[in-house]
Amino acid sequence: MRKVTDILNRKGASAVAVAPDTKVIDALRIMADKNIGSILVMDGGEYLGIVTERDYSRKIALENKNSVETMVTDIMTSDLPSVGPLDTIEECMQLMTNNNIRYLPVFDHDRISGIISMSDLVKETILAQQETINHLESYIHSSL
Repeated sequence: MRKVTDILNRKGASAVAVAPDTKVIDALRIMADKNIGSILVMDGGEYLGIVTERDYSRKIALENKNSVETMVTDIMTSDLPSVGPLDTIEECMQLMTNNNIRYLPVFDHDRISGIISMSDLVKETILAQQETINHLESYIHSSL
């Protein structure tokens, strides 16, 4: 059974983070440069929350706020459920579905160790299915 640690090992555990006083426009530029849809908000080593493209569209664009003047702390989501490295992909999918979210922070012993997205879960599921197919094909060919 695939776990969160499998995703972090594949994609790398490092997550991009900004300080709480970062302007939204600067966080958006970082996300665009890195081709990511979310960014952690950290104060020193302390996790405060996450800013996503959804946060921007709903809390800045739709509210006619200014992303040049607004700080990430004003739009970040701080109450996301979290997962650990040993949680299963299925548990994460259920958590995301139940909460209608696309990102989960990963904590290892109360320390942030990364972030996973719905896309990460889908990729990991596809990889697991491909491995199963390969094993079955190998089994079938070895039996002939």
